Amino acid sequence: MKLGMQVPYAGGFKESARLVSEYEKAGLDIVWVAEAYGFDAPSMMGYLAATTDTVQIGSGILPIYTRTPALIAQTAAGVDAMSDGRCILGLGASGPQVIEGFHGVPYQAPLGRTRELIDICRMAWKREKLVYDGKYFTLPLPPEKGTGLGKPLKLISHPVRDSIPIYIASLGPKNVEMTAELANGWLPLFYIPERAKDVWGADLAAGGAKRAPELGPLEIVAGGLVAIGDDAAQVAEFARPMVALYVGGMGARGRNFYNDLACRYGYEAEAKEIQDLYLDGKKDEAAAKVPDELLALTNLCGPEGWIKERLAAFKEAGVTVLNLTPIGDNATDTIEKIKAWSE
Repeated sequence: MKLGMQVPYAGGFKESARLVSEYEKAGLDIVWVAEAYGFDAPSMMGYLAATTDTVQIGSGILPIYTRTPALIAQTAAGVDAMSDGRCILGLGASGPQVIEGFHGVPYQAPLGRTRELIDICRMAWKREKLVYDGKYFTLPLPPEKGTGLGKPLKLISHPVRDSIPIYIASLGPKNVEMTAELANGWLPLFYIPERAKDVWGADLAAGGAKRAPELGPLEIVAGGLVAIGDDAAQVAEFARPMVALYVGGMGARGRNFYNDLACRYGYEAEAKEIQDLYLDGKKDEAAAKVPDELLALTNLCGPEGWIKERLAAFKEAGVTVLNLTPIGDNATDTIEKIKAWSE
């Protein structure tokens, strides 16, 4: 398996870039730059392109609603050029709280918009004129919707690659099916390898049946906190507040993808209780209700033997990129060990 890691939200660009450079030497293969409602991801991606040599640089993720398809294509092509072909375009729908709350854009038709956005990006990288008649995007803009002066244009610059890898963050059945059909990679969250087939197997198979051969196998990116040692199992507790935030607070009742996932994993009662407590402002109580089993199986924290068992489980489930968040004083040492054990 390859190894990936997300750049922390906190911390300055220069310090984060210095750490990524160290991790690159230790064997890190991919670094993911989040955006959410922090700094924009492409700025950091460009900075990393100048301060690293081999690590792939992925957006993890760019929300599909916050930029036009053409701008997303331009941005990915620009980072790819700066990094000599090391860009991964990670895309996702985010959620209504961020898209409507922070950006003031309607959260509508995530599947259809993603599908059309992928089409347009791949046209742009091939330097085709952007003529597109979709349900959500029409290029050029029709005269009745603008000035009538729009012209079919192609990218002026010549991209380093005419096919930049696209990874999709998806959880729901239809979105995962579309990911398996169209994307180069899949970015699920809170991935339990032993239950992945039961939850997503049919969706992945349905999408895979429609997948173009030239895309190759779907890369699967998953993982969690990593701590190695006889007393390291308790480190998974650090993930408890974040799980409570996502399962309980990322969305409203009946509109929370992470809560739905917890239910599909078999934690229906716990998911409801976590959400009720979280939305009532009882965040600590909500965190206390996160199942210990969920924390143990979505992270890699424990003695060396346990870690190796978890690595084997992730690999057996089809994970090709292990996303890790090392906990402890020596992240470089952790990366080196996991790299050796995962090969």
